[in-house]
Amino acid sequence: MRTAKDQGTGRRVLLVVGFLLVAANLRPALTSVGPMLETIRQDIGLTAGEAGFIGTLPLLTFAAVSPQVPRLARRFGVDRMLLVAMVGLVAGIVLRSLPVPGLLWTGTVFLGAAIAVGNVLMPSMTKRDFPDHVGAVTGVYTAVMGIVAAAAAGVAVPLAGVLPGGWRASLGCWAGLALVAIALWSPQLRRRTEPEPVTDRPRAPWRVPLAWEVSAFMALSACGFYTMVAWFPSIVQDTGRSEEYAGWMLFVYQMIGVVMSLVLPLVLRRLPDQRMIAAGGSVLAMAGYLGLLFAPELAPVWALVTGTGAGTLFFLALAFFSLRAADPRSSASLAGMGQAIGYLFAAVGPVAIGALHDATGGWRVPLAVLAGVAAVHTVVGLRAGRDAHVRV
Repeated sequence: MRTAKDQGTGRRVLLVVGFLLVAANLRPALTSVGPMLETIRQDIGLTAGEAGFIGTLPLLTFAAVSPQVPRLARRFGVDRMLLVAMVGLVAGIVLRSLPVPGLLWTGTVFLGAAIAVGNVLMPSMTKRDFPDHVGAVTGVYTAVMGIVAAAAAGVAVPLAGVLPGGWRASLGCWAGLALVAIALWSPQLRRRTEPEPVTDRPRAPWRVPLAWEVSAFMALSACGFYTMVAWFPSIVQDTGRSEEYAGWMLFVYQMIGVVMSLVLPLVLRRLPDQRMIAAGGSVLAMAGYLGLLFAPELAPVWALVTGTGAGTLFFLALAFFSLRAADPRSSASLAGMGQAIGYLFAAVGPVAIGALHDATGGWRVPLAVLAGVAAVHTVVGLRAGRDAHVRV
């Protein structure tokens, strides 16, 4: 006969597994598109600009939906909203994969909205369910997101080659992972599902200076990360390297970020705040940009340096939504504001850097601009990393 302690342990294990499965679903629907973008473009007759918008549309959806999530979570409950997000993700993935004109865009908006809900509520859940292990839990779920994202990008083309339906089946198969998350997350609705009272008008953190500092940190982190994901292979190829070599450099850049997500929580436990880590990550990113500017032939070195800096900054950007919040409700509000601003910048950054490359005919000016942005990031990190809290 199972004891109450055994039942409590079982519920805790189910919570952790469900939590990590939700995290695992927040990136593959996005990263699986890039490797097949040219195939998709040719198959359905998109222009280059329309094809590029497939990657930009989810980020714009994040920016639009994120501020609304805290209010919905207060009304319906965090656990229920995460379940709805996974159901919406399945719907979006399936719609996007159907050979019906227009559903590519409709499905992309659906899955973008679903992922936005998960992005905002994961820090709130971390603050609520793992209050004494915020850094470690953030590191683990960030690493899970990164590993599954990289795997999705890596298997996208091979899956398209072996599955009936080609690229549509390759994109659609990720609905299966979301269905597993639904199955293992559903039991969470039997516990603590009562929404918060909404008799008073919820306060937003938009007038709190610290919230703006955390949001600016997120914006600069997301902008730098997604800009390098978009253009790092092109920068490397312009040095005369092959497409395959450039792809491996991007893999190194992304995977070192996963490693940093696991290492940093061990470091943060020994520090009174995160100012030096935030500033150090920005300096490393700036060193990588300058290295690519002045010695691009050493691409493997700069992939490691820039990836370490970017991984540090993106981990902290997500962790700040919990670390800088006084309680789970404040964490959701801060995440909603920060991710709205952050992903808007993430959508604009790659386009702006690409336009600058076209205007100047090379990568020297864009890399110099990125180095300047990293210098600003250093200052913002010293503000966002101090030991203070937002309460709404």
